[in-house]
Amino acid sequence: MKRLILTVSLLLSLTALAAQNYIVVDSEKVFKSIDAYNKALTELDELARQYQAQVDGKYAVIEQLYENYMAQKASLPAQTRQSRENAILEQEKEAQQYQESLFGNDGTLMKKRQELILPIQKRVFDTIDRYAKQVGADLVLDASNNPTMLYHSTRVDHTQQVIEALK
Repeated sequence: MKRLILTVSLLLSLTALAAQNYIVVDSEKVFKSIDAYNKALTELDELARQYQAQVDGKYAVIEQLYENYMAQKASLPAQTRQSRENAILEQEKEAQQYQESLFGNDGTLMKKRQELILPIQKRVFDTIDRYAKQVGADLVLDASNNPTMLYHSTRVDHTQQVIEALK
């Protein structure tokens, strides 16, 4: 009797799994098909290069101060050495804070990224949501950079349809 119940349960669960409809979408491919996304990435890369050059400039000044200090250290009185060391450490701290203000989680670059990328992401995810409902999908799997997806049939890959729905 137990075997019969287990067999029926197994068959019912396999039937339920087979009845589920799922699709696969490569979100990276979708995003790369959007010109505004590519422009935003280019703009963010350029800003990051500019910001990094500014940060590098600050650290170059600090490095120069440190090298000058080390060259003169032996001939300086103890009080002057201490004040120069403190000045160098203070400038280094300011440079780190500046770098954090640009590149940190709440930094200028992250805010610009959110300003440029979030509306595009919202549009793509809303389109995927609408498309999935339209085709009756119960599950949408993202194939981009997914190390656990070992195989998917082209029959369930709806990336191109999502790209078309975005247009």
